[in-house]
Amino acid sequence: MYCNLIQCDHFRDTCILAELDGEPVGWISAYVLPDDEETLFVWQVAVSEKARGRGLGSKMLKELAKREECEGVRRLQTTITIDNDASWALFGRFSKAIGGKLKSQPYFKRDDHFDGRHATEHMVTIEFAEVLKRAA
Repeated sequence: MYCNLIQCDHFRDTCILAELDGEPVGWISAYVLPDDEETLFVWQVAVSEKARGRGLGSKMLKELAKREECEGVRRLQTTITIDNDASWALFGRFSKAIGGKLKSQPYFKRDDHFDGRHATEHMVTIEFAEVLKRAA
């Protein structure tokens, strides 16, 4: 919880909270990399069961990429374990919707980084076909 609160405070302009009838149903925490202003790193995406199947994850990603704070962003990165079908589907749909190119490679490896206790996290990079237009 503390980490999420800090992220909301320090990176509030690149985080999204979606509500339905005043209840939180979606969340994205993200930030522009400090040493690479062209890369938006998405750390967490969560969609409540109440909002699943409505394309909320994709809508939040598109909205985030159009924000003024992401004006110079040309790529999105995130890490995903190979068995996380929902995340692969979300980022695949997002990439296709924006005409982007998705590639991945092992990044934080099970044995090298997690002492065999967590699956390898693959770095997913989506290169934008063009800088996304900001929301008006």
